[in-house]
Amino acid sequence: MLNVPPPAFPAPRSQQRAAAAAGVAGGRSKVPLKPGRSLMDWIRLTKSGKDLAGLKGRLIEVTEDELAKHNKKEDCWICIRGLVYNVTPYMEYHPGGEDELMKAAGMDGTDLFDQVHRWVNYESMLKECLVGRIALKPIAVPKETSISEKKKQLNGMLPEKKLLGASAKDLTPSYDWFQTDGLITIVLYTKQKDMNTELVIADCQDKRLRGEIIMNDHSYVLEVDLDHAVEEDFVVNIAEKIGKVEIILKKKDNIHWKMLGQPLESHNTFIKCKNRGLFYRKCKLVSKTEVTHDTKLFRFLLPKSTHLQVPTGQHVYLKQIIAGTEVVKPYTPVLPFLPLDFQETSCHDGANIYLMIKIYSCGLFTQALDHLRIGDYISISNPEGNFKKSQVQALEDLFLLAAGTGFTPMVKVLNFVLTEVSSLRTAKLIFFNKTEDDILWRNQLEQLALRDERFEVQFVLSEPTKDWVGKQGRISSSLLSGFMKRSRKDSKVLICICGPTAFTEQGVQCLKDLGYSQEEMHAFTA
Repeated sequence: MLNVPPPAFPAPRSQQRAAAAAGVAGGRSKVPLKPGRSLMDWIRLTKSGKDLAGLKGRLIEVTEDELAKHNKKEDCWICIRGLVYNVTPYMEYHPGGEDELMKAAGMDGTDLFDQVHRWVNYESMLKECLVGRIALKPIAVPKETSISEKKKQLNGMLPEKKLLGASAKDLTPSYDWFQTDGLITIVLYTKQKDMNTELVIADCQDKRLRGEIIMNDHSYVLEVDLDHAVEEDFVVNIAEKIGKVEIILKKKDNIHWKMLGQPLESHNTFIKCKNRGLFYRKCKLVSKTEVTHDTKLFRFLLPKSTHLQVPTGQHVYLKQIIAGTEVVKPYTPVLPFLPLDFQETSCHDGANIYLMIKIYSCGLFTQALDHLRIGDYISISNPEGNFKKSQVQALEDLFLLAAGTGFTPMVKVLNFVLTEVSSLRTAKLIFFNKTEDDILWRNQLEQLALRDERFEVQFVLSEPTKDWVGKQGRISSSLLSGFMKRSRKDSKVLICICGPTAFTEQGVQCLKDLGYSQEEMHAFTA
Protein backbone atom coordinates (compact mmCIF):
# COMPACT_ATOMS: atom_id res chain seq x y z
CA MET A 1 0.00 0.00 0.00
CA LEU A 2 1.14 3.52 -0.73
CA ASN A 3 2.16 5.46 2.36
CA VAL A 4 1.00 9.01 1.69
CA PRO A 5 0.72 11.91 4.13
CA PRO A 6 -2.50 11.26 6.09
CA PRO A 7 -5.58 13.03 4.78
CA ALA A 8 -8.33 13.74 7.24
CA PHE A 9 -10.98 11.97 5.18
CA PRO A 10 -9.15 9.43 2.95
CA ALA A 11 -11.09 6.94 0.87
CA PRO A 12 -10.91 3.30 1.95
CA ARG A 13 -9.17 0.98 -0.44
CA SER A 14 -12.19 -1.19 -1.08
CA GLN A 15 -14.07 1.77 -2.57
CA GLN A 16 -11.12 3.11 -4.55
CA ARG A 17 -10.05 -0.33 -5.71
CA ALA A 18 -13.46 -0.95 -7.25
CA ALA A 19 -13.36 2.45 -8.90
CA ALA A 20 -9.85 2.00 -10.22
CA ALA A 21 -10.62 -1.46 -11.57
CA ALA A 22 -13.60 0.01 -13.38
CA GLY A 23 -11.36 2.57 -15.03
CA VAL A 24 -12.60 5.60 -13.10
CA ALA A 25 -10.86 7.83 -10.60
CA GLY A 26 -9.72 5.90 -7.55
CA GLY A 27 -12.30 7.18 -5.08
CA ARG A 28 -11.48 10.75 -4.14
CA SER A 29 -8.72 12.75 -5.79
CA LYS A 30 -6.77 15.11 -3.61
CA VAL A 31 -6.68 18.82 -4.32
CA PRO A 32 -3.83 21.19 -3.47
CA LEU A 33 -4.44 22.87 -0.13
CA LYS A 34 -3.60 26.48 0.56
CA PRO A 35 -0.63 27.20 2.86
CA GLY A 36 -1.70 26.93 6.48
CA ARG A 37 -4.47 24.41 5.70
CA SER A 38 -2.78 21.13 6.69
CA LEU A 39 -4.17 18.54 9.09
CA MET A 40 -2.00 19.97 11.87
CA ASP A 41 -3.34 23.44 11.11
CA TRP A 42 -6.89 22.10 11.44
CA ILE A 43 -6.07 20.47 14.77
CA ARG A 44 -4.61 23.77 16.00
CA LEU A 45 -7.76 25.61 14.91
CA THR A 46 -9.99 23.16 16.81
CA LYS A 47 -7.91 23.83 19.94
CA SER A 48 -8.00 27.62 19.53
CA GLY A 49 -11.31 28.15 21.30
CA LYS A 50 -12.99 29.64 18.21
CA ASP A 51 -16.71 29.02 17.83
CA LEU A 52 -16.51 26.68 14.83
CA ALA A 53 -20.09 25.41 15.16
CA GLY A 54 -21.40 28.99 15.23
CA LEU A 55 -23.77 28.43 18.15
CA LYS A 56 -21.70 29.85 21.02
CA GLY A 57 -21.41 26.48 22.72
CA ARG A 58 -25.09 25.53 22.50
CA LEU A 59 -26.27 22.19 21.09
CA ILE A 60 -29.61 22.16 19.31
CA GLU A 61 -32.04 19.66 17.84
CA VAL A 62 -32.05 20.02 14.06
CA THR A 63 -35.05 19.16 11.90
CA GLU A 64 -34.59 17.85 8.37
CA ASP A 65 -36.06 21.09 7.05
CA GLU A 66 -33.56 23.16 9.02
CA LEU A 67 -30.67 20.96 7.91
CA ALA A 68 -31.67 21.40 4.26
CA LYS A 69 -31.34 25.20 4.54
CA HIS A 70 -27.58 24.90 5.22
CA ASN A 71 -26.51 23.64 1.82
CA LYS A 72 -24.02 26.27 0.58
CA LYS A 73 -20.23 26.45 0.77
CA GLU A 74 -20.45 29.46 3.03
CA ASP A 75 -23.05 27.74 5.22
CA CYS A 76 -22.74 23.96 5.14
CA TRP A 77 -24.19 21.50 7.64
CA ILE A 78 -23.91 17.72 7.27
CA CYS A 79 -25.56 14.92 9.24
CA ILE A 80 -23.54 11.78 10.05
CA ARG A 81 -25.18 9.00 12.07
CA GLY A 82 -27.71 11.32 13.63
CA LEU A 83 -25.23 14.09 14.54
CA VAL A 84 -25.21 17.39 12.65
CA TYR A 85 -21.92 19.21 12.01
CA ASN A 86 -21.21 22.68 10.64
CA VAL A 87 -18.38 21.82 8.23
CA THR A 88 -18.14 25.34 6.78
CA PRO A 89 -14.85 26.12 8.59
CA TYR A 90 -13.43 22.73 7.51
CA MET A 91 -13.96 23.35 3.79
CA GLU A 92 -10.47 24.70 3.08
CA TYR A 93 -8.80 21.97 5.15
CA HIS A 94 -10.42 19.00 3.42
CA PRO A 95 -7.86 17.16 1.23
CA GLY A 96 -10.63 16.01 -1.11
CA GLY A 97 -11.74 19.57 -1.77
CA GLU A 98 -14.93 21.51 -1.18
CA ASP A 99 -16.88 19.75 -3.92
CA GLU A 100 -16.69 16.41 -2.15
CA LEU A 101 -18.06 17.85 1.07
CA MET A 102 -20.80 19.63 -0.84
CA LYS A 103 -22.18 16.27 -2.04
CA ALA A 104 -23.71 15.86 1.41
CA ALA A 105 -24.48 19.52 2.12
CA GLY A 106 -27.78 20.03 3.92
CA MET A 107 -28.60 16.33 4.12
CA ASP A 108 -27.84 13.02 5.79
CA GLY A 109 -24.41 12.09 4.47
CA THR A 110 -24.01 8.83 6.40
CA ASP A 111 -24.13 6.52 3.37
CA LEU A 112 -21.74 8.72 1.39
CA PHE A 113 -19.43 8.95 4.40
CA ASP A 114 -19.43 5.17 4.82
CA GLN A 115 -18.52 4.69 1.17
CA VAL A 116 -15.55 7.03 1.32
CA HIS A 117 -14.52 7.67 4.93
CA ARG A 118 -15.96 4.84 7.05
CA TRP A 119 -12.93 4.30 9.29
CA VAL A 120 -12.22 7.99 10.00
CA ASN A 121 -12.94 9.14 13.55
CA TYR A 122 -15.16 12.04 12.54
CA GLU A 123 -16.33 12.53 16.14
CA SER A 124 -12.79 13.55 17.07
CA MET A 125 -11.98 15.47 13.87
CA LEU A 126 -15.22 17.50 13.89
CA LYS A 127 -16.16 17.63 17.57
CA GLU A 128 -15.79 21.44 17.70
CA CYS A 129 -18.15 21.71 14.71
CA LEU A 130 -20.99 19.80 16.38
CA VAL A 131 -24.33 21.57 16.02
CA GLY A 132 -26.52 18.93 17.70
CA ARG A 133 -28.68 15.93 16.98
CA ILE A 134 -31.08 15.44 14.11
CA ALA A 135 -34.72 15.54 15.26
CA LEU A 136 -36.19 12.05 15.19
CA LYS A 137 -39.39 11.39 13.34
CA PRO A 138 -42.16 9.75 15.39
CA ILE A 139 -42.06 5.98 14.98
CA ALA A 140 -44.11 3.12 16.29
CA VAL A 141 -42.96 2.00 19.72
CA PRO A 142 -41.48 -1.52 19.42
CA LYS A 143 -42.75 -4.26 21.66
CA GLU A 144 -40.67 -4.83 24.76
CA THR A 145 -38.33 -7.79 24.46
CA SER A 146 -39.91 -10.77 26.14
CA ILE A 147 -38.24 -12.72 28.91
CA SER A 148 -38.12 -15.80 26.67
CA GLU A 149 -36.35 -13.82 23.93
CA LYS A 150 -33.78 -12.52 26.43
CA LYS A 151 -33.12 -16.08 27.50
CA LYS A 152 -32.63 -17.08 23.87
CA GLN A 153 -30.04 -14.34 23.41
CA LEU A 154 -28.05 -15.35 26.49
CA ASN A 155 -28.14 -18.97 25.35
CA GLY A 156 -26.52 -18.10 22.05
CA MET A 157 -29.58 -17.62 19.86
CA LEU A 158 -30.12 -14.41 17.96
CA PRO A 159 -33.35 -12.47 18.49
CA GLU A 160 -35.40 -12.15 15.32
CA LYS A 161 -34.58 -8.45 14.85
CA LYS A 162 -30.90 -9.27 14.43
CA LEU A 163 -31.36 -11.96 11.83
CA LEU A 164 -30.60 -11.28 8.17
CA GLY A 165 -33.99 -12.60 7.18
CA ALA A 166 -35.77 -15.91 6.88
CA SER A 167 -33.59 -17.07 3.99
CA ALA A 168 -30.45 -16.52 6.04
CA LYS A 169 -31.82 -18.02 9.26
CA ASP A 170 -30.12 -21.36 8.77
CA LEU A 171 -26.77 -19.64 8.14
CA THR A 172 -26.81 -17.53 11.29
CA PRO A 173 -24.07 -18.59 13.74
CA SER A 174 -24.77 -19.46 17.36
CA TYR A 175 -22.72 -20.28 20.43
CA ASP A 176 -22.70 -22.28 23.64
CA TRP A 177 -20.31 -22.59 26.59
CA PHE A 178 -19.34 -25.04 29.31
CA GLN A 179 -16.79 -25.17 32.11
CA THR A 180 -14.47 -27.42 34.07
CA ASP A 181 -12.72 -26.62 37.34
CA GLY A 182 -10.05 -24.56 35.58
CA LEU A 183 -11.36 -23.78 32.07
CA ILE A 184 -14.16 -21.96 30.27
CA THR A 185 -14.82 -23.26 26.75
CA ILE A 186 -16.94 -21.19 24.34
CA VAL A 187 -18.05 -23.00 21.20
CA LEU A 188 -19.14 -20.99 18.16
CA TYR A 189 -21.06 -22.84 15.46
CA THR A 190 -20.46 -20.91 12.23
CA LYS A 191 -22.29 -23.37 9.95
CA GLN A 192 -19.63 -22.57 7.35
CA LYS A 193 -17.17 -25.01 5.85
CA ASP A 194 -13.53 -24.14 5.21
CA MET A 195 -13.26 -21.99 8.33
CA ASN A 196 -9.63 -21.01 8.98
CA THR A 197 -7.54 -19.05 11.48
CA GLU A 198 -7.53 -15.87 9.36
CA LEU A 199 -11.33 -15.67 9.72
CA VAL A 200 -11.27 -15.75 13.53
CA ILE A 201 -10.31 -12.72 15.64
CA ALA A 202 -10.43 -12.84 19.43
CA ASP A 203 -9.47 -10.36 22.15
CA CYS A 204 -9.74 -10.61 25.91
CA GLN A 205 -9.02 -7.24 27.53
CA ASP A 206 -9.48 -7.20 31.30
CA LYS A 207 -12.76 -9.12 31.60
CA ARG A 208 -14.10 -8.06 28.21
CA LEU A 209 -14.12 -10.94 25.71
CA ARG A 210 -14.72 -10.20 22.04
CA GLY A 211 -14.73 -12.88 19.36
CA GLU A 212 -15.41 -12.12 15.70
CA ILE A 213 -15.95 -14.60 12.88
CA ILE A 214 -15.66 -13.35 9.28
CA MET A 215 -18.09 -15.06 6.92
CA ASN A 216 -17.79 -13.70 3.39
CA ASP A 217 -19.07 -10.11 3.60
CA HIS A 218 -20.68 -10.59 7.05
CA SER A 219 -19.31 -10.98 10.53
CA TYR A 220 -20.61 -12.55 13.71
CA VAL A 221 -19.54 -11.08 17.06
CA LEU A 222 -19.69 -12.53 20.55
CA GLU A 223 -18.91 -9.84 23.13
CA VAL A 224 -19.40 -10.20 26.87
CA ASP A 225 -18.19 -8.78 30.15
CA LEU A 226 -17.07 -12.06 31.71
CA ASP A 227 -18.51 -13.14 35.04
CA HIS A 228 -15.03 -13.64 36.55
CA ALA A 229 -11.39 -12.90 35.73
CA VAL A 230 -9.39 -15.12 33.37
CA GLU A 231 -5.72 -15.47 32.49
CA GLU A 232 -4.29 -13.23 29.77
CA ASP A 233 -3.49 -15.96 27.24
CA PHE A 234 -6.11 -18.28 25.74
CA VAL A 235 -6.41 -20.94 23.05
CA VAL A 236 -8.40 -20.88 19.81
CA ASN A 237 -9.18 -24.21 18.14
CA ILE A 238 -10.79 -24.41 14.70
CA ALA A 239 -12.47 -27.45 13.17
CA GLU A 240 -12.12 -26.28 9.58
CA LYS A 241 -14.34 -28.85 7.86
CA ILE A 242 -17.39 -28.34 10.06
CA GLY A 243 -16.86 -24.67 10.90
CA LYS A 244 -16.70 -25.03 14.68
CA VAL A 245 -14.56 -22.56 16.65
CA GLU A 246 -13.54 -23.02 20.28
CA ILE A 247 -12.20 -20.25 22.54
CA ILE A 248 -10.69 -21.80 25.68
CA LEU A 249 -10.12 -19.46 28.63
CA LYS A 250 -8.20 -20.24 31.83
CA LYS A 251 -9.95 -19.28 35.04
CA LYS A 252 -7.90 -17.19 37.45
CA ASP A 253 -9.78 -18.75 40.33
CA ASN A 254 -11.13 -22.29 40.32
CA ILE A 255 -14.68 -21.32 41.12
CA HIS A 256 -17.95 -22.29 39.48
CA TRP A 257 -19.36 -19.68 37.08
CA LYS A 258 -23.12 -19.19 37.22
CA MET A 259 -23.14 -17.47 33.83
CA LEU A 260 -20.69 -16.58 31.07
CA GLY A 261 -21.11 -12.86 31.67
CA GLN A 262 -23.13 -9.78 30.80
CA PRO A 263 -23.76 -9.28 27.04
CA LEU A 264 -22.30 -6.05 25.62
CA GLU A 265 -23.70 -3.89 22.84
CA SER A 266 -22.37 -5.88 19.86
CA HIS A 267 -22.96 -9.28 21.45
CA ASN A 268 -24.56 -11.97 19.31
CA THR A 269 -24.88 -9.79 16.20
CA PHE A 270 -24.52 -10.96 12.61
CA ILE A 271 -24.21 -8.02 10.20
CA LYS A 272 -22.33 -6.89 7.12
CA CYS A 273 -18.65 -6.20 7.73
CA LYS A 274 -18.95 -2.68 6.31
CA ASN A 275 -21.48 -1.85 9.03
CA ARG A 276 -19.25 -3.16 11.80
CA GLY A 277 -17.21 -0.58 13.66
CA LEU A 278 -13.45 -1.01 13.81
CA PHE A 279 -12.02 -2.68 16.90
CA TYR A 280 -8.55 -1.75 18.15
CA ARG A 281 -6.06 -3.23 20.56
CA LYS A 282 -2.82 -1.75 21.94
CA CYS A 283 0.32 -3.22 20.34
CA LYS A 284 3.89 -2.70 21.52
CA LEU A 285 6.68 -1.49 19.21
CA VAL A 286 9.51 -4.00 19.62
CA SER A 287 11.82 -3.07 16.73
CA LYS A 288 12.37 -0.48 14.02
CA THR A 289 14.77 -1.31 11.17
CA GLU A 290 15.97 0.88 8.33
CA VAL A 291 15.03 -0.47 4.89
CA THR A 292 16.06 2.53 2.75
CA HIS A 293 17.03 6.13 3.45
CA ASP A 294 13.40 7.07 4.17
CA THR A 295 11.58 3.79 4.82
CA LYS A 296 11.57 1.63 7.94
CA LEU A 297 10.25 -1.78 8.95
CA PHE A 298 8.25 -1.56 12.18
CA ARG A 299 7.53 -4.68 14.22
CA PHE A 300 4.57 -4.48 16.59
CA LEU A 301 3.85 -7.19 19.14
CA LEU A 302 0.23 -8.24 19.55
CA PRO A 303 -1.00 -8.70 23.14
CA LYS A 304 -1.01 -12.23 24.52
CA SER A 305 -4.74 -11.74 24.85
CA THR A 306 -5.25 -11.35 21.07
CA HIS A 307 -5.71 -13.96 18.37
CA LEU A 308 -5.26 -12.22 14.99
CA GLN A 309 -3.70 -13.10 11.67
CA VAL A 310 -3.96 -10.51 8.87
CA PRO A 311 -5.08 -12.21 5.63
CA THR A 312 -3.10 -11.83 2.43
CA GLY A 313 -3.90 -8.57 0.63
CA GLN A 314 -5.64 -6.94 3.59
CA HIS A 315 -4.67 -3.89 5.65
CA VAL A 316 -4.99 -2.65 9.22
CA TYR A 317 -5.50 0.83 10.63
CA LEU A 318 -3.09 2.54 13.00
CA LYS A 319 -4.54 5.09 15.40
CA GLN A 320 -2.53 7.75 17.22
CA ILE A 321 -3.48 10.67 19.42
CA ILE A 322 -1.77 13.72 17.88
CA ALA A 323 -2.23 17.08 19.60
CA GLY A 324 -5.24 15.65 21.41
CA THR A 325 -6.94 14.44 18.22
CA GLU A 326 -7.31 10.84 17.03
CA VAL A 327 -5.66 10.37 13.63
CA VAL A 328 -6.03 7.10 11.72
CA LYS A 329 -4.15 5.72 8.72
CA PRO A 330 -4.21 2.36 6.87
CA TYR A 331 -1.14 0.19 6.21
CA THR A 332 -0.67 -3.25 4.67
CA PRO A 333 1.35 -5.71 6.79
CA VAL A 334 4.31 -7.43 5.18
CA LEU A 335 6.50 -10.39 6.12
CA PRO A 336 9.65 -9.80 8.21
CA PHE A 337 11.68 -10.75 5.13
CA LEU A 338 11.12 -12.23 1.69
CA PRO A 339 11.40 -16.04 1.97
CA LEU A 340 13.77 -17.55 -0.59
CA ASP A 341 12.58 -21.14 -0.31
CA PHE A 342 8.98 -21.79 -1.31
CA GLN A 343 9.16 -25.59 -1.32
CA GLU A 344 7.34 -25.74 2.01
CA THR A 345 4.54 -23.62 3.41
CA SER A 346 6.11 -20.73 5.32
CA CYS A 347 5.44 -20.44 9.03
CA HIS A 348 3.43 -17.29 9.72
CA ASP A 349 4.46 -15.22 12.71
CA GLY A 350 1.15 -14.85 14.50
CA ALA A 351 2.49 -12.78 17.37
CA ASN A 352 3.78 -9.80 15.37
CA ILE A 353 2.60 -7.34 12.75
CA TYR A 354 5.28 -6.00 10.40
CA LEU A 355 4.70 -2.69 8.62
CA MET A 356 6.99 -1.14 6.02
CA ILE A 357 6.40 2.61 6.26
CA LYS A 358 7.85 5.56 4.39
CA ILE A 359 8.64 8.47 6.71
CA TYR A 360 7.70 11.81 5.19
CA SER A 361 9.56 14.90 6.39
CA CYS A 362 6.29 16.85 6.48
CA GLY A 363 4.01 13.92 7.28
CA LEU A 364 2.20 14.46 10.55
CA PHE A 365 1.34 10.80 11.06
CA THR A 366 4.59 9.18 9.91
CA GLN A 367 6.71 11.66 11.88
CA ALA A 368 4.77 10.72 15.01
CA LEU A 369 5.31 7.04 14.16
CA ASP A 370 9.03 7.57 13.68
CA HIS A 371 9.26 9.23 17.09
CA LEU A 372 7.81 6.18 18.84
CA ARG A 373 10.36 4.56 21.13
CA ILE A 374 10.88 0.84 21.56
CA GLY A 375 8.34 -0.25 24.14
CA ASP A 376 5.76 2.40 23.20
CA TYR A 377 2.23 1.31 22.29
CA ILE A 378 -0.05 2.12 19.36
CA SER A 379 -3.62 1.07 18.55
CA ILE A 380 -3.99 -1.39 15.64
CA SER A 381 -7.37 -2.39 14.21
CA ASN A 382 -8.87 -5.57 12.86
CA PRO A 383 -7.94 -6.22 9.22
CA GLU A 384 -10.03 -5.07 6.25
CA GLY A 385 -9.85 -5.46 2.48
CA ASN A 386 -11.54 -7.26 -0.38
CA PHE A 387 -8.66 -9.24 -1.89
CA LYS A 388 -9.62 -12.92 -1.89
CA LYS A 389 -7.28 -15.88 -2.19
CA SER A 390 -9.83 -17.38 -4.56
CA GLN A 391 -8.64 -14.82 -7.11
CA VAL A 392 -5.38 -16.75 -7.51
CA GLN A 393 -6.82 -20.26 -7.54
CA ALA A 394 -5.65 -22.12 -10.66
CA LEU A 395 -3.62 -19.02 -11.57
CA GLU A 396 -0.91 -19.47 -14.19
CA ASP A 397 0.54 -15.96 -14.61
CA LEU A 398 0.80 -13.27 -11.94
CA PHE A 399 1.94 -9.73 -12.75
CA LEU A 400 2.63 -7.25 -9.94
CA LEU A 401 2.88 -3.54 -10.78
CA ALA A 402 4.15 -1.54 -7.80
CA ALA A 403 5.36 2.02 -7.26
CA GLY A 404 7.30 2.89 -4.11
CA THR A 405 5.66 1.55 -0.97
CA GLY A 406 2.86 0.25 -3.18
CA PHE A 407 5.14 -2.78 -3.01
CA THR A 408 3.84 -3.72 0.46
CA PRO A 409 0.62 -5.59 -0.53
CA MET A 410 2.64 -7.52 -3.11
CA VAL A 411 4.85 -9.18 -0.48
CA LYS A 412 2.22 -11.52 0.95
CA VAL A 413 0.53 -12.05 -2.42
CA LEU A 414 3.86 -13.15 -3.92
CA ASN A 415 4.62 -15.37 -0.94
CA PHE A 416 1.20 -17.03 -1.14
CA VAL A 417 1.20 -17.82 -4.87
CA LEU A 418 4.78 -19.14 -4.90
CA THR A 419 3.99 -21.35 -1.91
CA GLU A 420 0.40 -22.46 -2.40
CA VAL A 421 -0.59 -22.16 -6.08
CA SER A 422 0.68 -25.29 -7.82
CA SER A 423 -0.61 -24.17 -11.23
CA LEU A 424 1.60 -21.05 -11.23
CA ARG A 425 3.97 -20.76 -14.17
CA THR A 426 5.28 -17.19 -13.85
CA ALA A 427 5.24 -14.38 -11.29
CA LYS A 428 6.63 -11.06 -12.51
CA LEU A 429 7.14 -7.85 -10.56
CA ILE A 430 7.60 -4.50 -12.31
CA PHE A 431 8.83 -2.18 -9.57
CA PHE A 432 8.73 1.58 -10.26
CA ASN A 433 10.85 3.99 -8.18
CA LYS A 434 12.53 7.36 -8.54
CA THR A 435 16.12 6.31 -7.81
CA GLU A 436 18.11 3.18 -7.00
CA ASP A 437 18.24 4.22 -3.35
CA ASP A 438 14.44 4.06 -3.20
CA ILE A 439 14.16 0.38 -4.16
CA LEU A 440 12.79 -1.64 -1.24
CA TRP A 441 14.32 -5.06 -0.55
CA ARG A 442 16.27 -4.95 -3.81
CA ASN A 443 18.80 -7.59 -2.76
CA GLN A 444 16.09 -9.94 -1.52
CA LEU A 445 14.13 -9.61 -4.77
CA GLU A 446 17.22 -10.26 -6.88
CA GLN A 447 18.10 -13.29 -4.73
CA LEU A 448 14.57 -14.63 -5.11
CA ALA A 449 14.77 -14.28 -8.90
CA LEU A 450 17.96 -16.35 -8.88
CA ARG A 451 16.52 -19.01 -6.59
CA ASP A 452 13.06 -19.47 -8.15
CA GLU A 453 12.83 -19.71 -11.93
CA ARG A 454 9.12 -18.80 -11.83
CA PHE A 455 9.88 -15.31 -10.47
CA GLU A 456 11.23 -12.34 -12.40
CA VAL A 457 11.72 -8.73 -11.31
CA GLN A 458 12.17 -5.60 -13.42
CA PHE A 459 13.20 -2.30 -11.81
CA VAL A 460 12.11 0.91 -13.55
CA LEU A 461 13.47 4.31 -12.46
CA SER A 462 12.02 7.72 -13.29
CA GLU A 463 15.08 9.69 -12.09
CA PRO A 464 18.07 7.40 -12.68
CA THR A 465 21.73 8.37 -12.52
CA LYS A 466 23.80 8.19 -15.68
CA ASP A 467 25.23 4.87 -14.48
CA TRP A 468 21.85 3.13 -14.43
CA VAL A 469 21.65 0.42 -17.11
CA GLY A 470 18.15 -0.83 -16.37
CA LYS A 471 14.75 0.34 -17.56
CA GLN A 472 13.77 3.96 -17.06
CA GLY A 473 10.61 5.99 -17.48
CA ARG A 474 7.09 5.84 -16.14
CA ILE A 475 4.25 3.36 -16.46
CA SER A 476 3.00 3.10 -20.06
CA SER A 477 1.40 0.61 -22.41
CA SER A 478 4.59 0.18 -24.41
CA LEU A 479 6.67 -0.49 -21.30
CA LEU A 480 4.19 -3.01 -19.93
CA SER A 481 3.67 -4.81 -23.23
CA GLY A 482 7.35 -5.67 -23.44
CA PHE A 483 7.35 -7.33 -20.03
CA MET A 484 3.89 -8.82 -19.55
CA LYS A 485 3.92 -11.96 -21.64
CA ARG A 486 1.53 -14.81 -20.89
CA SER A 487 3.16 -18.22 -20.38
CA ARG A 488 0.69 -19.60 -22.92
CA LYS A 489 -2.23 -18.31 -24.94
CA ASP A 490 -5.39 -17.80 -22.86
CA SER A 491 -3.61 -18.62 -19.59
CA LYS A 492 -5.36 -17.57 -16.38
CA VAL A 493 -3.78 -14.27 -15.34
CA LEU A 494 -4.09 -11.78 -12.48
CA ILE A 495 -2.53 -8.33 -12.43
CA CYS A 496 -2.18 -6.56 -9.08
CA ILE A 497 -1.36 -2.86 -9.05
CA CYS A 498 -0.58 -0.47 -6.20
CA GLY A 499 0.96 2.97 -5.94
CA PRO A 500 -0.04 6.64 -5.96
CA THR A 501 -3.54 7.30 -7.32
CA ALA A 502 -2.24 8.71 -10.61
CA PHE A 503 0.01 5.66 -11.08
CA THR A 504 -2.85 3.25 -10.45
CA GLU A 505 -5.29 5.08 -12.73
CA GLN A 506 -2.72 5.27 -15.53
CA GLY A 507 -1.80 1.62 -15.02
CA VAL A 508 -5.39 0.43 -15.17
CA GLN A 509 -5.94 2.36 -18.40
CA CYS A 510 -2.76 0.89 -19.92
CA LEU A 511 -3.88 -2.61 -19.02
CA LYS A 512 -7.26 -2.02 -20.66
CA ASP A 513 -5.50 -0.72 -23.75
CA LEU A 514 -3.49 -3.94 -23.82
CA GLY A 515 -6.68 -5.99 -23.80
CA TYR A 516 -6.83 -7.16 -20.18
CA SER A 517 -10.29 -7.44 -18.66
CA GLN A 518 -11.51 -5.92 -15.41
CA GLU A 519 -11.71 -9.43 -13.90
CA GLU A 520 -7.99 -9.88 -14.56
CA MET A 521 -7.03 -6.78 -12.52
CA HIS A 522 -6.94 -6.02 -8.82
CA ALA A 523 -6.02 -2.50 -7.75
CA PHE A 524 -4.85 -1.77 -4.21
CA THR A 525 -5.36 1.99 -3.89
CA ALA A 526 -4.30 4.20 -0.98
